Amino acid sequence: MARMTKYKAIKGVKDIISPDIERWHILEEEMKRAFGLYRFSEIRIPIFENTAVFVRSIGDTTDIVEKEMYTFEDRGGENLTLRPEGTASVVRAYVEHQMFTSSSVTRLYYMGPMFRRERPQAGRYRQFYQIGAEVFGEDSPEIDAETITMLMEALSNLKLKNLTLHLNSLGCDECRPVFKESLKKFVKERLDSFCPNCQNRYERNPLRIFDCKNPGCQKATKDAPTIDQALCPVCVDHFDKVKDSLTKSGVKYNLNNRLVRGLDYYSKTTFEISAEGIGAQNSIAGGGRYDKLVEEFGGPVTPAFGFALGVERTVPLIDESIKTD
Repeated sequence: MARMTKYKAIKGVKDIISPDIERWHILEEEMKRAFGLYRFSEIRIPIFENTAVFVRSIGDTTDIVEKEMYTFEDRGGENLTLRPEGTASVVRAYVEHQMFTSSSVTRLYYMGPMFRRERPQAGRYRQFYQIGAEVFGEDSPEIDAETITMLMEALSNLKLKNLTLHLNSLGCDECRPVFKESLKKFVKERLDSFCPNCQNRYERNPLRIFDCKNPGCQKATKDAPTIDQALCPVCVDHFDKVKDSLTKSGVKYNLNNRLVRGLDYYSKTTFEISAEGIGAQNSIAGGGRYDKLVEEFGGPVTPAFGFALGVERTVPLIDESIKTD
């Protein structure tokens, strides 16, 4: 009789074995094909970084930084963090290696594990995998639409069904501050209706209330002002061109003026792709524009756009008829 092992994988992580691993290969190969077609080059970023890389980019009022990062001090006294997402590391590498000097536009993609100490549930793990892409040096709305189209085409080739592309604009440094003030006023007048977390941080980052999953907060924001009412002419024009380009490419979308994403660095275009039948955590991919992040990392003014795809949430949706070569 075989002896049972006394060791098991820790809570929130899992082994990827056959037959699941075959679908992982299918997803990875299709995404590599799409990246090659759209002229993206691969980058392999470190598993851990200086903690400041993520605090500066993600934002210190986000759930990721406040509660979820795996942060530790190494034997040399340096404060390090296992990467909770990929964009910050790619931006750090882009600036550190001065990639902006070799090309006006740089397209990069990555694949690999990320780490967040979340409550494990269907499609959400403490070690989870993402496939992401970033475009640096191009501020045109057409690049926003092109990158989204690339992702939607890849998911279509995998025969994923019942997907919805949610689209919004978060404005820019010209129009968003005005909107934030009106939103803070709205929350302050109804403060008792919000959870303690939203009460504590609404003055520093009021947009976070739209991302709160607390039912009471969702109800309280039903009549809240939305960013589409405050966009400046430049942002309106940018967003209109994104929508027009998507329509010309045959990509359907749903306007969602409450979509803010979970990270602080986004501006203008933001998007999310949701799928039916995978539970409450139904977002499989998302991203948007972040035109200030490279500059914040010490690089030149560089517009950028990117996304990340959740592998664990996407793999179960791949049609069984698709086989590896």
